[in-house]
Amino acid sequence: MKKAKNVHSAAAITNRSRRRSMQRYSPLFLLPTVIAFGIGFVWPFVQGIYLSFFRFKTLRFIEFVGFDNYTAAFQDESFLHSFVFTVGFTLVSVLIINLLAFAVALVLTKGIPGSTVFRTVFFMPNLIGGIVLGYIWKMLLDGLIIRFLDSTLALNATYGFWGLVVLLSWQQIGYMMIIYIAGLQNVPVEYIEAAKIDGAGNWQILRHITLPCVMPSVTICTFLTLTNSFKLFDQNLALTGGAPFRRTEMLALNIYQSFYNNVTNMGVGQAKAVIFFLVVVVIALTQLYFTRSKEVQE
Repeated sequence: MKKAKNVHSAAAITNRSRRRSMQRYSPLFLLPTVIAFGIGFVWPFVQGIYLSFFRFKTLRFIEFVGFDNYTAAFQDESFLHSFVFTVGFTLVSVLIINLLAFAVALVLTKGIPGSTVFRTVFFMPNLIGGIVLGYIWKMLLDGLIIRFLDSTLALNATYGFWGLVVLLSWQQIGYMMIIYIAGLQNVPVEYIEAAKIDGAGNWQILRHITLPCVMPSVTICTFLTLTNSFKLFDQNLALTGGAPFRRTEMLALNIYQSFYNNVTNMGVGQAKAVIFFLVVVVIALTQLYFTRSKEVQE
C-alpha cells in the first residue's frame, strides 16, 4: 500500500514538473506562429494603411497625398453603388441562410432515418471553392434563365443579385446547419419535458425554450454569414463579374477593379480597402454586441 502511494506521489511530481516545463517553454513553441502571423497579416495590414495616404503606381515611386485617396473613393459612384448592393445582398443572404439552416437542423435533430447522411450531403457544398461554384452555378442559372426568361445573369442585375443569393445560400447553409445542430443538441431535455407537462405546444417550446438556448449558435452563425456575405469576392467574380455595367459588383470586387485597373493611382483602391475593413469591423462588432446581449438577457 505504501509503495503504491509512493508511486502515485512520484507520478504527481513528474506531471507537475512537466507542466512547469511546458509553461516555461510555451512562448518558444508559439514563436513560429506569431512570426508567420506578423509577416502574413500584421505587416501587410500596416503597410496597406500607410499606402492609402499615397499616390503610387509602383512601391518605388510614391507621393504623399493625405486624405485625397479617401475623398476620391467616396466620390466614386461605382464604389457607393457597390456598397449599397453589398448591404442589400448581405441582409437578404443572412436572413435566408440562417432561417433555412436552422430549419434543416431542427428537422435533422428529430431522429429521422438517414439524418447522418443528410448532414454530410448538406455540408459538402461548403468544401467546394468559390470560383468553381461560381462557374458551375453560372452555367446552371444561365441555362434556366435563357430557357424560361430569355435573358442571362450578365444582362439583368436582378437575376444577378438573386443568383448570388442562391449560390451563397447553397454553399453556406450546410455549414451553419452543423453549428445549429450542435446548439440544439445541448438544449436541456428536462426543460422540454417540463414544458410539455405544463401543456406547451411545439411553437411555444421553440420560442421560449429552444431559441433562447441556441442563442450562442445564432451569434456565431450570424457573425459568419454577415462577414462572409460582405467579403464575397470569388463567387461574385465568377458568377456575374459585376455585369451588367458593374451593377452587380460587390465591395470586394470593386476594390479589386479599382486597384488593379487603375494605371495612374493605386492608392484609391488601397483607401477603399481600408474603408471596407472599417465597415466590416463596425458591423460585425455591432452584431456581436446585440446578439450576445440577447444571450445574457435570456
